Amino acid sequence: VQLQASGGGLVQAGDSLRLSCAASGRTFSRYAAGWFRQAPGKGREFVAAITGYDENTRYADSVKGRFTISRDIAKNTVFLQMNSLKPEDTAVYYCAARESYYANSDYQKWGYWGQGTLVTVSS
Repeated sequence: VQLQASGGGLVQAGDSLRLSCAASGRTFSRYAAGWFRQAPGKGREFVAAITGYDENTRYADSVKGRFTISRDIAKNTVFLQMNSLKPEDTAVYYCAARESYYANSDYQKWGYWGQGTLVTVSS
């Protein structure tokens, strides 16, 4: 599976952005998909994930209620809708996939990664 993330940019606090992650491969619908982020000087952290098949979702506490992950099976694409953005959301956002049903929050459990897209939120 190859992943291509897009949609990052510079926005003000309170604004919204939608990230997209386009995947190759006909079996992508069976994969769990997720978003992680890495702020300058910090480690990679879990943001949101969606399971394969039944599309159950899970979120980091820091984004719950503001971010929504979804997928379009027909387009092999996963989205991250980010609302009410805060300066602390500033980071490079990476989409990821794993050949498993489970949406694990440990980034080391994910085998496929996109190239990252930068989100900058100004105050």
